[in-house]
Amino acid sequence: MNATPSRVAVLAHDLFPHRAKTATGVVRYADYEISAVIDRANPGSRVSDHISIPDDRDAPVVASMADALDRDPAIDALVVGIAPIGGGFDESWRPDVTRALEAGTDVIAGLHYFLADDEEFASLADEHDATLHDVRKPHPDLTVSEGRANEVDAHVVLTVGTDCSVGKMTVSLELTRAAQERGIDAAFVPTGQTGIMIAGWGNPIDRVVSDFTAGAVEEMVLDEGDRDVLFVEGQGSIVHPAYSAVTCGILHGAMPDAMVLCHEAGREAVHGYESTAIPDTGTYVDLYEDLAAPVHPSEVVAGAVNTAAVETDAAARETLDAFGTAIGGPATDPIRFDADELLDAVLDTGVDG
Repeated sequence: MNATPSRVAVLAHDLFPHRAKTATGVVRYADYEISAVIDRANPGSRVSDHISIPDDRDAPVVASMADALDRDPAIDALVVGIAPIGGGFDESWRPDVTRALEAGTDVIAGLHYFLADDEEFASLADEHDATLHDVRKPHPDLTVSEGRANEVDAHVVLTVGTDCSVGKMTVSLELTRAAQERGIDAAFVPTGQTGIMIAGWGNPIDRVVSDFTAGAVEEMVLDEGDRDVLFVEGQGSIVHPAYSAVTCGILHGAMPDAMVLCHEAGREAVHGYESTAIPDTGTYVDLYEDLAAPVHPSEVVAGAVNTAAVETDAAARETLDAFGTAIGGPATDPIRFDADELLDAVLDTGVDG
C-alpha cells in the first residue's frame, strides 16, 4: 500500500465495532493518528465506549465525514473500515467518500469494489488532487508457488480459524508485538486488506488468482524470511463454504512450522452461512494438520479465543480451559489477558528467544 497518511477518519457505519473489523483493526494497530470514527448509529460517543483501547488511541464517533472534517480539517485520509461479505460498496457510504474527495482528502479502501474504477470518485479525485488507494488490488507479477517457504531461516507461525472474523489478524499482531517486546526479531505478514492498511505492505490473498494464492504468500515469507519468527495472518476457515480455498492457499504457501487456532466464544455457525454449523474444536486440529502434512508438516500448538461476549474473567478462563483441552494445548484471549502463553507455546516449537 503506497498510502502513508498521518491523520485519518475511519468509516464504520452501523457495524462498529464487532462487524467492522477493518475499522477496529486500524484503530487499534495502525501507526496513523485516529481523528474520528464515522458511525451514524453512535454519534456523540467515543471509541472507548465500544472497545477496549489505550487512551492514546481513543477518538470521537461522529455521524458523517462532513462532521469529521468540521472537527478536524487536518484529516488527510478517509479509511473505509467495513469489508462486507463479497466486498461490495454500500451506496449509503457515497456521500462520505464524496465529501472526503471534495476536501482533497485521500480515500483508502479494502473492498473488492475498486473506488478508482468508479467514474464519479475518479473524477472527483482528479479534480481535487486526492488519491484513491484500493489496497485489495494485487500487484501484477504474482506467480505459482515453488514450494520454497520452508527454506527460510525464520520460524513460520500461521494463525488459522474456526471461521472468518474470529481474530486471526489480531492474534498475529499481538504475537508479533509480544515477541518484539522480548527482543525477538519478529514480523507480521499481512494477507488481508486490514493487515495491509496497518502494516503498509502485503498481498491481498482473497483477490489473487487462485493459481497464485500460495505463491503470493510464499513471496512474502521469502521476502521477510531472515527474521527469527514470522507471524502469518490467516484468512477464513478450512470449513467455510466461500473462503476455504483462500485458507488452503495460505496454509500451503506459508508452509508453517506451527499454527495457532483462533475462535470466537459462543459462535455456533459460520458467519453469514448460519445453516453451516461449526464443527467440534478438535476436528479443526485434525483438519489443519492433515491438510498441511503433505506439503510441510505442522501442528496446532495453541489456541486463541475472542471472549468479548463472555461477561466475567472467571467465566472467560473456563472457556479458555475448555478450548485448550479440546485442542490439546494452551489457550488464551490475548486482548482480554495477554499473548504470553501463546508466545511461549510458539517459542517452544523452535524459536530462540
